[in-house]
Amino acid sequence: MRITRLASLAVGLTVVLAGCANQAARQAGGAGEAQAASSHQLSRATDAVISTAQSRLRSSATDWQAMDTLGGAYLQKVREVGDPGYYPKVEALLRQALAHDPGDGQALTLMGSLALARHQFRDALTWGQKAHAALPYSAPPLGVIVDADTQLGDYPAALAACQQMVDTKPDLSSYARVSYLRELNGDIPGAISAMRMAVEAGGPVPENVAYTRMLLGTLYLNSGYPEQAATQYQQTLSEDPGYAPAIAGMGRVRAAEGREAEAISLLKQAVQMYPQPDSVITLGDLYAVTGDTRQARQTYDLARAEISLYQANGVDLDAELALFELDHAGDLAAAAASAEQAMRDRPSVVTEDTVAWARYRRGDVQGAVQASRDALRLGTRDALFHYHAGVIEEAAGMSSAARTEFATALAINPHFSLLYTQDATARLRALGGAA
Repeated sequence: MRITRLASLAVGLTVVLAGCANQAARQAGGAGEAQAASSHQLSRATDAVISTAQSRLRSSATDWQAMDTLGGAYLQKVREVGDPGYYPKVEALLRQALAHDPGDGQALTLMGSLALARHQFRDALTWGQKAHAALPYSAPPLGVIVDADTQLGDYPAALAACQQMVDTKPDLSSYARVSYLRELNGDIPGAISAMRMAVEAGGPVPENVAYTRMLLGTLYLNSGYPEQAATQYQQTLSEDPGYAPAIAGMGRVRAAEGREAEAISLLKQAVQMYPQPDSVITLGDLYAVTGDTRQARQTYDLARAEISLYQANGVDLDAELALFELDHAGDLAAAAASAEQAMRDRPSVVTEDTVAWARYRRGDVQGAVQASRDALRLGTRDALFHYHAGVIEEAAGMSSAARTEFATALAINPHFSLLYTQDATARLRALGGAA
């Protein structure tokens, strides 16, 4: 499953937690430590911020700054424990703060971050613009704008806002966004360089730094360098052995190395701690390719339940759900409709690739060819994009072009998919190419 990779979800909340985490930890004292015992190491600062903000609101129900702080901390908590049930609480808090002061720049920025987390990108752009008007010399509102423009397919606007953000504050948040825009434009070495700068810049929120290192590991893994990816994941685990995204990352590395039993063990561990949909689906795919169809089916059902939980809390997962169902024997008509709706809501190259795959699976080969070309218009070096393009071009009778696309996919990452790598290799050989 392809989960939208938003730099904001890694780094956009430092505006709330920066400067108050250490103070809150001191004030929370033993209570903060007791909360941390049930969570992983990187959650301690967030738990302390939540405790302190809640105490302030109990003392004064009109402490608007505490509302902003608590809303931001709840957003961070979703990232740490995978519970989207915090989203309605965040929205309620921020709307109270904005009712008091419609020009509250921090609340406006956080509303933008919430909209991004819910994949409501047009709303996110509106909130980001309002926040930027309120805080014209602040970087975080620009981050919301960059992410929203990126997902809406307005890449020139995203690049301009990203440059302004870097000029305003060259830090973890801005470098991470530079990395993603370079990645989309096919500059993988540049993307890795920028993400390394983001990691090295560090930040006041430990989980944000850890997650940014995960993005660096994912860049390496998706580019066919599992050893370098493992280095990033293992470094994070040395700092926090219970960080689920790093455990899942190591599972993907082991899968790429053909060590399926170890991969399953690691993914199971990660999913038990934090059932993020893409990790659940990867685990299901591992079961499927190792012949355990019963476990695969049960795991895919869990993924559908997790997706439904996110949707129930306001998260738009049309594109992600469409790709999942297309790849896992779901309702093709419903998946295609979801993909087309996603294209109307967020016309990014990632969505265009999903639309291309949906049209192909529904028999609209010519429509798929056009959508696939649109998906590749930036030169994105995504192996799955190129695999989809190859299958579509082969169906359209474009054998030479298909051969090139399969070769490109395997050259980018020879282990790009548990489901489709072997198929890409077989198709390439059948077309006269060498894997």
